Amino acid sequence: MKRAGAAFFVAVPMAAAAAYFLAPTDSAEPLAKPSVSAAQAAREEAKDRAEEERAEDDRVIAGLPAGLAAPEKKELAQRIVASAHQSTLNWRALYGSIEDLGDGRGYTAGIVGFCTGTHDLLALVERYTETHPDNGLARYLPALREVDGTDSHEGLDPGFTAAWKAEAKLPAFRRAQDEHRDRVSFDPAVRLAKLDGLGTLGQFVYYDALVFHGPDAGPEGFYGLRERALRVADTPAEGGGEKAYLDAFLDIRRTAMATERMDTSRVDTAQRRFLDEGNLRLETPLEWAVYGDTYKVP
Repeated sequence: MKRAGAAFFVAVPMAAAAAYFLAPTDSAEPLAKPSVSAAQAAREEAKDRAEEERAEDDRVIAGLPAGLAAPEKKELAQRIVASAHQSTLNWRALYGSIEDLGDGRGYTAGIVGFCTGTHDLLALVERYTETHPDNGLARYLPALREVDGTDSHEGLDPGFTAAWKAEAKLPAFRRAQDEHRDRVSFDPAVRLAKLDGLGTLGQFVYYDALVFHGPDAGPEGFYGLRERALRVADTPAEGGGEKAYLDAFLDIRRTAMATERMDTSRVDTAQRRFLDEGNLRLETPLEWAVYGDTYKVP
């Protein structure tokens, strides 16, 4: 998974901003700045507005079908992702997987490919260590922080891979991987897809893209890809056609992957195939191919 980017927004009351910027420049008095209390009030107002918007979104989502969040669909989603991640449908066999794929992201490990070079593996181990301080990976935290953002193994070799595999045998660490996947990728993807008016297939398209590209607002991250798609097609929530929007999103994602010389079969012969078949509800039986291997779910 790619590293998450960050966007920062500053809220300033309009009246205060106008008073500050439109004040006469030849005044002998120093320009007045918003008071601490005004700035605090602006922050509280922005917080209240965000909470109100989230509450409204929650009400919208509560009235929608479960979609990909339904247990059987969520299980199907993990199987499809695993076919692209490690050429298997048995995603539960991947808790202990760890290897360097030579893609510049360091070690790739676990059920959805947490990477030492893209912050998500570090975040997983940090959170796990908060509740399990004596775990076998905790001693590697200083090294994980040092290599974050690089493909380096410095401080990790030779023992980190063995420590990961050993920890992955424990139910607590398996639960930690499940929870981190849901918190960082699955839940945000499904939520946003539902707000965009997408059905189960569209929710999966967002989920797979978030897993693979990471929660980055840059042009090659998931949120960046979505922003680019929104410029060329309306979401169903905006009155657009679901197939047309997903076509645009997959086109943009495929181009981003091809630009980095990545295999695009998880788009071309899996998600695009489902879309071309009109399977917007991601109903089984399913058949798809990734890296030339064919998979079937009855």
